[in-house]
Amino acid sequence: MKYFRKIIRYALPYKKYAWLNIIANVFYALFGTLAMVSLFPMLSVLFDNTKRLKTEPVWTGIADAKDYFENYLNFFVTQRADEGPGQVLFFMVLLVIGMFLLKNLFGYLAMYFITYLRNGVLKDLRNELYRKTVALPVSFYSEKRKGDTIARITSDVLEIQHSFLSILELIVREPLTILFAIIAMLLISVKLTLFVFIFIPISGLIISRIGKSLKKKSDRVQREQGYFLSILEETLGGLKIIKGFNAEGIFNRKFQQSTTRFYKYSNSLVNRQNLASPTSEFLGIVVIAVILWYGGHMVLVENSLQPELFIVYMGLAYQILTPAKAISKASYGVKKGNAAAERVLEILETEASIQDAPNAIEKASFNEAVILDNISFKYEDEYVLKDFSLSVPKGHTVALVGQSGSGKSTIANLVTRFYDVNRGTIRIDGTDIKEISQRSLRSLLGLVTQDSILFNDTIKENLLVAKENATDLEIEDALKVANAWEFVKALPLGIDTNIGDSGNKLSGGQKQRLSIARAVLKNPPIMILDEATSALDTESERLVQDALENMMKNRTSIVIAHRLSTIQNADTIVVLSKGTIVEQGRHSELLAKEGVYHNLVAMQSLA
Repeated sequence: MKYFRKIIRYALPYKKYAWLNIIANVFYALFGTLAMVSLFPMLSVLFDNTKRLKTEPVWTGIADAKDYFENYLNFFVTQRADEGPGQVLFFMVLLVIGMFLLKNLFGYLAMYFITYLRNGVLKDLRNELYRKTVALPVSFYSEKRKGDTIARITSDVLEIQHSFLSILELIVREPLTILFAIIAMLLISVKLTLFVFIFIPISGLIISRIGKSLKKKSDRVQREQGYFLSILEETLGGLKIIKGFNAEGIFNRKFQQSTTRFYKYSNSLVNRQNLASPTSEFLGIVVIAVILWYGGHMVLVENSLQPELFIVYMGLAYQILTPAKAISKASYGVKKGNAAAERVLEILETEASIQDAPNAIEKASFNEAVILDNISFKYEDEYVLKDFSLSVPKGHTVALVGQSGSGKSTIANLVTRFYDVNRGTIRIDGTDIKEISQRSLRSLLGLVTQDSILFNDTIKENLLVAKENATDLEIEDALKVANAWEFVKALPLGIDTNIGDSGNKLSGGQKQRLSIARAVLKNPPIMILDEATSALDTESERLVQDALENMMKNRTSIVIAHRLSTIQNADTIVVLSKGTIVEQGRHSELLAKEGVYHNLVAMQSLA
């Protein structure tokens, strides 16, 4: 239950529905018991066991409540006897119908109010999970499977939602139904009720033993579901590769192995859960059999209990079975929900490794330089950058070149603060970026990545990610700068054309030009281009390169380049190898040295 105590705060905005549900459940339990008790007067009339009382009984206290109500009933029947037994019976039938009607009315109201609470908690939990998912740093998802996160937001939250209903039944509706029934049973016969309750702790002990391992089994099922959702997500993302390499069999096997494990775990869980209902029902019938034996002895041998009261008593005893079964099932639901809550809270309570400083400043402009001062960084054990220093003055274009794995893209990740440096500092205008709020830092930066990251939406909505209130004219201008307007205006709906999942309705060059247009629309003072032209064909590269050169005029740019022909006009070219600078200078200067850069250019020229 410790996880539910943390989840319960999400129910606080809907507490009025919780109170209304509790009130409705109180009346449901009350009228459920009264509905059974109301059978007694009808049975008394049918068996003609009603005593004739001409004098209205007087209330003498709670101790004599049973005798008072029985005598008042006899008095009422005696008053109506002159009108004929049919009239009395008709009234008694109406009384029974009225009690059952009120019971079911309040039962519906209880479910009506709990619906708003359950769905409200579901909505708020998912919203909070999504907010946290977006807020957590990029590094968090390099260690987690995406499918597992999806499973937590979908099925785990849904499991919590259902468990909320079970808890309210557990603590209000069913216990009250049992309590009211027991009170009525005690009023009918204290002796018989005490005899019956010798067997109840034994039943409870057996049922609790069944559910002992349920949380562990449920957790195993939910983790496996997250795993096969990850396989599905990766399959959809890499369908071209899977088909291109005829790897359908490999992924089919991986998915089937996961679903087979899920099948086994689910069978074990559901079979254990399904055992609750027949076990509790059988134990309940055993209790009923004991009542029949002992109560029948009181009626037939001792003559200490009226037959009609014994029939009502049997009805009340059987009425306890339904809520008892519901409680056992609800307790299993709570165990399953507890496992789901643990997985959900694991994300909600994860502390982001990259956070704003307590007094982080809001920086609105860029005036001097971006300085990387003696920084070192590692993703796991080995350092990717070692004691790296670089100055990027305002208005300058600095290009980073080198072989794959030399640390070029890592620098882009550190400047944007997707990761934090292990040693050293990165400063903008002399201020450590850790002292600048992440939101204002990233508002100064424009980012174009090697992979064109686009969303399944229109061209317009993809660009509005950069500037939410941009006009259609501003979008058109940004597309022109990126040399994308010619192909966009030829599309059936222009900027309102949907580009499909990850922009797959467009060519690689078209997708990259839209990514560049998005950065242009943002119009930031610092631009980071992470191999922005590597995915383009020769013609597209020439178009985009012209656009990039226009965009970078009077702007500070950090360009990570694979194709060296695209950075010949950079103010400074930095050549990296294994996380350190091996050469630095302008294009002509580096060629004259005939060093690493010269060799890289020569290799690309030959290619």
